[in-house]
Amino acid sequence: MADDGSASNRRDPIKSSVGNVAGQRRRQQAVTVAKERRELLVRAKRLCRVGTNGDVEDALVENEMMVDEEQPILEAQASKSVEELKSAVQYQGKGAMQKRVTALRELRRLLSKSEFPPVEAALRAGAIPLLVQCLSFGSPDEQLLESAWCLTNIAAGKPEETKALLPALPLLIAHLGEKSSAPVAEQCAWAIGNVAGEGEDLRNVLLSQGALPPLARMIFPDKGSTVRTAAWALSNLIKGPESKAAAQLVKIDGILDAILRHLKKTDEETATEIAWIIVYLSALSDIATSMLLKGGILQLLIDRLATSSSLQLLIPVLRSLGNFVAVDPKAVLTILIREQNTEESIIGVLAKCLRSEHRVLKKEAAWVLSNIAAGSIEHKRMIHSTEVMPLLLRILSTSPFDIRKEVAYVLGNLCVESAEGDRKPGIIQEHLVSIVSGGCLRGFIELVRSPDIEAARLGLQFIELVLRGMPNGEGPKLVEGEDGIDAMERFQFHENEELRVMANSLVDKYFGEDYGIDE
Repeated sequence: MADDGSASNRRDPIKSSVGNVAGQRRRQQAVTVAKERRELLVRAKRLCRVGTNGDVEDALVENEMMVDEEQPILEAQASKSVEELKSAVQYQGKGAMQKRVTALRELRRLLSKSEFPPVEAALRAGAIPLLVQCLSFGSPDEQLLESAWCLTNIAAGKPEETKALLPALPLLIAHLGEKSSAPVAEQCAWAIGNVAGEGEDLRNVLLSQGALPPLARMIFPDKGSTVRTAAWALSNLIKGPESKAAAQLVKIDGILDAILRHLKKTDEETATEIAWIIVYLSALSDIATSMLLKGGILQLLIDRLATSSSLQLLIPVLRSLGNFVAVDPKAVLTILIREQNTEESIIGVLAKCLRSEHRVLKKEAAWVLSNIAAGSIEHKRMIHSTEVMPLLLRILSTSPFDIRKEVAYVLGNLCVESAEGDRKPGIIQEHLVSIVSGGCLRGFIELVRSPDIEAARLGLQFIELVLRGMPNGEGPKLVEGEDGIDAMERFQFHENEELRVMANSLVDKYFGEDYGIDE
């Protein structure tokens, strides 16, 4: 099974007129999720305020140092600190090592204590060559740690500041090896994670210089802090759109076993970072997806959903689950059958997420359900027979627009048989009748009225199901009763040809000259 990097094209769920867009759209989002503003702020780069050496006293000092000062003062202090570091690096007399460490620590504190560290001033003063020199092999761990910490926070800055680390990358990568102490290796991994978070060009540089294998091996042991930092850096390094890094990662012996072990057994914070690796692997690599499925990943994801209340963990777990659902409907069906109608079942844990007050959680859970509902008739029947149905119907009429749109995909998919090609899918009339009876039609007509083209298309598709599929010719009256004709007529001269033709055809066919004559 080849990994060609075109995940969003290869991962279509079973096609139906309502369901084929949602899975493709959201899997694409899984690949490019780091471009979202929140993702960029929270995950892509991280300022290091407390070091990786576990020094409690040092951590307390850092907390005391985190006070706001005027930016010009900080910049002047940073320039002076770099000059002192330059003097310390050149000094060869007694106490030279301690002099360098003291100068490094002062620069590091300046780069750590402000919300907007004086990175630019440090770079102008010539910090990078000095920090690279202090990273040289044979240097004491304390010096290595302080140097890597300074580089970490410089890399957390603006794009041009991150790119300034290019001369330091070979040494940062070299210190990831087993010969380095754990705090030094972890701090170097943090710096590399910040560089990888900047964008594809720097990720490619890191990959070409061999960062991936030693970074991957850092998640093999059960060392919580080290595993968390390395896993976060790995997720930054392998995320899309290219699949090359993901394909390279899964070829490393033992990596998938480590991922499965950490997802199952570790604390929620570590599991969160591991789950983000799974998000990108399941979106980008067929080989990884297949191997993880064979390793029982679906049940582990469902177990985490059932037992966790951490939003930070639940989001990547849901995104991963949605990717696997779209790839292997049969595996999902097996779990659906085995654990149907229990709180620990996949539908049960998704219902828990739908009840959450967290907007993102509801939206992600609805997307996973839409992919399940795009599967076989057995998938559809199992969803339709569970507690999740009244939840979905209520959400369609009460939730924010983006969540309502995801829920509309679920309900629409439940009403149609899986179809191949361009032919109209067959209607599952029992589901359609019960869903319409539950009061959902108004929600779909509201989607038709929205300026969102995708939502309007979805609403028109559902109206077509109602007009075509409701028994005893009830469809047109129901649509008319919810002002559906008026909603469709807004497309009479719409610039989008597809929607214009769809809406006009429905109005002409079901509400043409002969509509109402029998009455």
